[in-house]
Amino acid sequence: MPVIRNQDIEEGRRCFLDCQAAFAAGTQDGLSRHVIAMATRYSLHVLEKAAPGPSVEVRVAPWGAVKILPGPDSDPHNLTPPDVVEISPTTWLALATGALSWEDAKTEGQVDTLGGRDDLVARFLPIQA
Repeated sequence: MPVIRNQDIEEGRRCFLDCQAAFAAGTQDGLSRHVIAMATRYSLHVLEKAAPGPSVEVRVAPWGAVKILPGPDSDPHNLTPPDVVEISPTTWLALATGALSWEDAKTEGQVDTLGGRDDLVARFLPIQA
């Protein structure tokens, strides 16, 4: 199932740009739940298109998850890829908009990872809307 419906992509892009402006201005606390959800779904969609593959799952609960990057596929018994990255929506949007670096997020414990290839996600950030 896609992380965002085709008919919602343009709205997601607008919401992402709103988030980008809010993070740049330091006013992200005023973003609505709907804007955060749509911006998250849109940015995950862009990431999935930029780095297709089955080997790293990026989870931003509760708004979505995508599998990216070529490499080993999921274990057929539990369907979990060898590498998993879990990030809160606020941290994800800070990373996706360029307001937070991957290194800082990891140092501050804002990114939970499983596997050794999670840092490969960093080369696709920030997202280009």
